[in-house]
Amino acid sequence: MKRALSPSATRAFSLIEVMIAIGVLFVCIFAILGVVSNGLHGARALQRPDIDAGTVAAFFSITNKHEEGVESGSFDDLGDFPQAYNDYQWERECTEVGTNGLWLESIVVSRRSTGRPESALERLVYDPVSKGALSGGGATGGGLIRPP
Repeated sequence: MKRALSPSATRAFSLIEVMIAIGVLFVCIFAILGVVSNGLHGARALQRPDIDAGTVAAFFSITNKHEEGVESGSFDDLGDFPQAYNDYQWERECTEVGTNGLWLESIVVSRRSTGRPESALERLVYDPVSKGALSGGGATGGGLIRPP
């Protein structure tokens, strides 16, 4: 003859045991998340900055100064950049392409240590007050003529 088991005699986890198991699980999950977060932060710190020729183009868009020829420099010449930019240099070549003040700007950003180009950009810029070789500014280009 089989005896019927009473509800108190059945085997199950008590509420306290379940709460302790959940607490241990959360502690482990948060420890793993902390390690992953620290690893991602370290990997991000090791990455080199994204250098873009658009930064140089933006600087010269503000000055709106166009003279035929080539000029180059470091990012320190353009403003207050982080030390990560110290190994990079830029070169800008301006050529007047029409008599109406249309200029072609070619900008190349390269690494000093290797000389390898990292980013390049070509853009057409309209500068109505400039006078280059094509628009009567002289054989070598005339630079910027400022209105009185």
